[in-house]
This record gives sequence, C-alpha cells and structure tokens, in this order.
Amino acid sequence: MEDRRVRVLIADNNRDLCSTLTEIIDGQGDMQVVETVADGAAALAALRRVATDVVILDVAMPRLDGIAVLERLHELELDPIPRIIVLSALGRDDLMHQLTNLGADYYMVKPIDMEVLVNRIRQYGGMLGGDRQPAAQKPAIPASGSEQRSAAEEQAKQSKLSRELQVTDLLHRLGIPAHMKGYLYIRDAVQLVLEDDRLLAGGLTKRLYPMVAEKYQSSPGGVEAAIRNALTAWWERGNRELYDTLTGHSGNRRTKIPTNSAMIAELADQIRLENRERRHIS
Repeated sequence: MEDRRVRVLIADNNRDLCSTLTEIIDGQGDMQVVETVADGAAALAALRRVATDVVILDVAMPRLDGIAVLERLHELELDPIPRIIVLSALGRDDLMHQLTNLGADYYMVKPIDMEVLVNRIRQYGGMLGGDRQPAAQKPAIPASGSEQRSAAEEQAKQSKLSRELQVTDLLHRLGIPAHMKGYLYIRDAVQLVLEDDRLLAGGLTKRLYPMVAEKYQSSPGGVEAAIRNALTAWWERGNRELYDTLTGHSGNRRTKIPTNSAMIAELADQIRLENRERRHIS
C-alpha cells in the first residue's frame, strides 16, 4: 500500500527544536519527518537525495542560510518542487517580501505556534498531488518540556537569533557572496562585535579572529585571508552603492576597499542604528 504521509524535511541548527518538531510531526499519523539537517548546504544535499513534500527552513543557519537555500533551490530541478515554510526570529515586512519572492510559501515568526505549523504542513503537503489528501484536523498540540524555557532564557535566545538574522539580511543586501568562507566569518565577527565591541579595540588578530577560527576549526590567518577574499569579490561585483549610502558616503564614492576591521565595525554600527530606529518607531 502506498505511503501517503506528507514527507517533511527540517533544516534548523537548533537541535532541541528539531527534536521537538520531529516528535510532534511524526505523532500526527498523516505526516513524517524524512530527515533533519543543521545547515543550508546539508539541506540542499538532502533534497537531492530524499523525496520531500514540505521543507521547514530556518533563515539563520551556518554554511548556507535559508535565503541562500531558496536562491539555489531551482538548481536542483526538483519535480515537484517542495513547499517551503520559513522560520524566522524577525517579523520584518521587507524580509518576508524577499523570502516570498524567492519561493517561500509561508513565513512563521519564532516562537512557533505548533498547531499552526502542523496545519500548514498538512495544507501544503496536500497541494502536491491529487492522491495526497489532507487528514482530519488534529486538536491543539501542547508545548513539550523542551519548549518550556524560562522567560529570561527565551528572551536571550531570541535576541541572539534576531542579531544573526539582521546581519544575514544586511550581508545579502550588500551582495557579499554567500558561498565564500569569508561570508560566514564576517557574519560571525559582526555578531561577536555586537555582543562585545571591545573585541575591535584589542585588535582583530589577538581576539576576534581566534574566536571565529576556533568555531570553524581554522586559523586566525585563514580567517583574515578569507574575509579579505570575500570583501574583494564584493567590491568587484556587490552593491557598493548601498554600502556608500549606509556609511554616509553617497555621492562621494570610495575608491579603496575598506579594511576588514573597518567593514566589520561599519556593519555592526549599521545594525545598532537600525535597532535604535526600530525602537524609536515602536
């Protein structure tokens, strides 16, 4: 007998969340998790290998983020293309618009309403073929123990995710190549500076580069060179007009590529400025 359960791929680097989602989805009876992955590159590899109806895709992931996955999804030439449910820590209209234009079917802001998520999986999974019928609606799903974090822990986690997503969005708008190692190093370096701006004062090679290098099992010199390569590629093909506007040089275009430290500092300052403006508006 043909298995008509909706096949779900989860792409999120939060292991607790993946475990919770898997337990809930597999417990529905009419859907199953076929694989969980922790980064965008692994998500693309899994989609080549495993038949999938619905992808639950986190925006902020290592190696390739959710935006890059959507940008490359068409290269897989999947038939049919799975439906995409995006998870994000931010509910920004411009980001929603960007993700929708790239092919996302639905956008959910964390923390997730599990009942809504299950209903969307059922809805979109049922659209892929006439023989795949949605099952009856399930009752509301109670939060599992792993979701019942303290308010302080949840707030800290959401704040970190928010910073990561903001940095990712800014790098994409600037056109810094997401496939280069330096992109990941810049993203992490900016986040570290947002958490502790003293990292710049002590010199990148003494504190910041070693911290990034340890995460990616590289060397401080390798981190420095990779960031420089990514910035060189961006300088040649990226959105330098946006960079000039953000840094107050519109109409007086720079002729030299910024140093690694200057770029990291300017990106961090831009995120801080956007946050201040957002708080002022709200």
